[in-house]
This record gives sequence, C-alpha cells and structure tokens, in this order.
Amino acid sequence: MGWLWAIIVGFVLGLIAKAIIPGKQHSPLWLTTIFGILGAIAGNAVARGVGVASTSGIDWWRHVFQLVAAIIIVAVGDAIYTSVRGKKTMRERA
Repeated sequence: MGWLWAIIVGFVLGLIAKAIIPGKQHSPLWLTTIFGILGAIAGNAVARGVGVASTSGIDWWRHVFQLVAAIIIVAVGDAIYTSVRGKKTMRERA
C-alpha cells in the first residue's frame, strides 16, 4: 500500500507543480509522476531536517516543503528532458 500511496501523492504533486510553473512543460505524465515522487521524498527529508516532519494535526509545513521540492524537481527535470529530447530530434532530422 505504501508504493500505491507514493505514486498517488507523486502524481498529484507533479500536476500541481506543472500548473504552478509558468510556460509549457514537455515531459510526459509518467515522468512528471516520478518527479513528484522525488519531490515528496526530498520535501520529507527537508522537513525532517528542519524539525517539522511530524506535528499534531495536518503537517502543513511538510506539505509546503514537498510542493516546493516538487516544483524545483519538475522544472529542472523538464529542462533536462527537453534538452535531451531536443538533441535526439536534431539527430533524427540530420
């Protein structure tokens, strides 16, 4: 059940990150989900490091850290995906 929950959270975080980032992102949905999962993991690590990983009630700070990490990872990952995909497209045209 843990893996299913990670995929669902990663999917949602990736979509929210894509919606927040200005412009069009070209990475496919499966890659956005992976970026979201990585954002959730990184956000949890940052929250643990700051000391707000577990609070009473809803862990708002942890969710904020997860979302910020997902935004950064989606933006950087999409830039890398676009540059690699662009080089591949240029080789195919030549």
